[in-house]
Amino acid sequence: MKVESYLFFDGRCEEAMQFYCGALGAKLEFLMRYKESPNPPEGGVPPGWEDKVIHASLLIGDTKIMAADDCQGHPSFDGFSLCVEPADETQARRQFDALADGGKVIMPLGKTFYSPCFGMVTDRFGILWMVMVEADTRA
Repeated sequence: MKVESYLFFDGRCEEAMQFYCGALGAKLEFLMRYKESPNPPEGGVPPGWEDKVIHASLLIGDTKIMAADDCQGHPSFDGFSLCVEPADETQARRQFDALADGGKVIMPLGKTFYSPCFGMVTDRFGILWMVMVEADTRA
């Protein structure tokens, strides 16, 4: 069994997917617009939303993140964060800085008792990210 995240954006899904491809080296696996859907939402979509994303799939390392533009309400990204585990501190710094571009640093990257390099940042789309290099637990 797998648990995967599904993010709902307020009209900026495609922009977010492109941003994560650059910031995290993610790979866009799939993107479909509302106008391309064989089964559009009941009642249609608001005017101007035809080109918005009804479903996207992004691969970050071995993890799939799915996303869409929510044309029914106003999504909120409260109460959770996504965590990436870069291979080393150099990659952590690059990813952290990329995620922070246009966002807000919550906790700067630094050494903690559980990681040689950990930080928290809210990106320009309002998603909280934790960037954490795994501690070397070899004895």
